[in-house]
Amino acid sequence: MEIYDTEEEQVAALKDWWKGNGTSVISGIVMAIIAVGGWSLWHSYQQDKMNRASSLYEQIIKAEEAGQVESVDEIADKLNTNYNSTAYAAYALLFAAKEKVEQQDLVAAKEQLQLAVATSNDTEITHVARTRLIRVLLALQEYEQGLGLIADVDQSSLGGFGAIYDELKGDLYVAMGRVGEARTAYQAALSAGQSSPLLQFKLDDLTSSDSADAL
Repeated sequence: MEIYDTEEEQVAALKDWWKGNGTSVISGIVMAIIAVGGWSLWHSYQQDKMNRASSLYEQIIKAEEAGQVESVDEIADKLNTNYNSTAYAAYALLFAAKEKVEQQDLVAAKEQLQLAVATSNDTEITHVARTRLIRVLLALQEYEQGLGLIADVDQSSLGGFGAIYDELKGDLYVAMGRVGEARTAYQAALSAGQSSPLLQFKLDDLTSSDSADAL
């Protein structure tokens, strides 16, 4: 059985429905078009932004290879100012910090690495920046600050960096003369794996020191 007996009744019913719902349907279509267009524009903007950041990153690599320290600093600043939401900004800070270390300007390297740790959105890059920062703090004899950085690390995000942090903790404890704690940290790093080739030598050195003290 047909709901409407004639084609005229079907047309009349459709007209009545359109009067009540046409505006909302048109609004929905318009909003959908705006949303799709807006997403397309946003995606295009983001892609263009990444391309510009990538171009600057290529420049900083060339400047670093050419030993153009001032250019490295300048490009790193530009990346961090204009593209700090991209991984390129964090990589640029790592490059700049490396240049500062080679110039023996550890304070400036510390500042660059602190900025990388604070602004990076990539977990792995953050760990790389933090471990390099701890080594700089070790060289600056800021041992407690280094230990504090390790203590603040989110244990759930360690990945393959656990052994590295344990070894660095051991290095800091050795520098502070806290041999027992250094040994514990080195042993933890050895158990975790992925530590440096020098780790076993560090442990052996502590053992040799203990033997010498016993004599």
